[in-house]
Amino acid sequence: MRAAIEERYGDRAELSDAFGQLTVDVAPADWVDLLTFARDGLGCAFFDWLTGVEEPPDAFSVVAHLFDPVEHAHLLARTRVPRADPRLPSATGVYRGADWHERETFEMFGVVFEGHPNLVPLLLPDGFEGHPLRKDFILAARVAKPWPGAKEPGESGAGSPSRRKTLPPGVPADWGPNASAPPPVRGPRAVRETPPRRPPAGPERTERPGPEAGPAAGSQGREDGDG
Repeated sequence: MRAAIEERYGDRAELSDAFGQLTVDVAPADWVDLLTFARDGLGCAFFDWLTGVEEPPDAFSVVAHLFDPVEHAHLLARTRVPRADPRLPSATGVYRGADWHERETFEMFGVVFEGHPNLVPLLLPDGFEGHPLRKDFILAARVAKPWPGAKEPGESGAGSPSRRKTLPPGVPADWGPNASAPPPVRGPRAVRETPPRRPPAGPERTERPGPEAGPAAGSQGREDGDG
């Protein structure tokens, strides 16, 4: 797969390996051609997913995961679009399954997929403004009510960039790896006494006479008989 991509694209493609998967980066102009070549020339007939990744400060990456079901080979196709005008040709003409993946990426990151048959919001309610997965998106919960605990860096008036760490409910304040006091120690467990073993049930055992008692008893019986 690597050799075929290098032969087709040469310096226009950058190949790397990550977590056992072959990753190929191309320019937006080669995006649709790469997906088509992966399907028809590399055997990647299975389209798994497509999404966006923000790369501050000025770009978004669009990533597609493809799979060859015959050779059990993975391919991660990737391209970059500028943040100022994030546009990319749609992959729906190559993989029909990319339809709702591109719609989700459009509403979450604002990447416009040109040529998409129905590029409308997929998950967000009507009238929603903004793109929630962008790093500059302000969470509504931070505006509607005060944030519990410490502020994010840059939000605190005290100028401290650190975040106060909290413990789960029920954990003592002086417990933990950085506390001065050692963790609380539980009391010793009650020692369970083991009851004495009982002898196995059965008929009572009778003691047999010792070897020195046998001859005396036998000779006494003969003497009685003789008399």
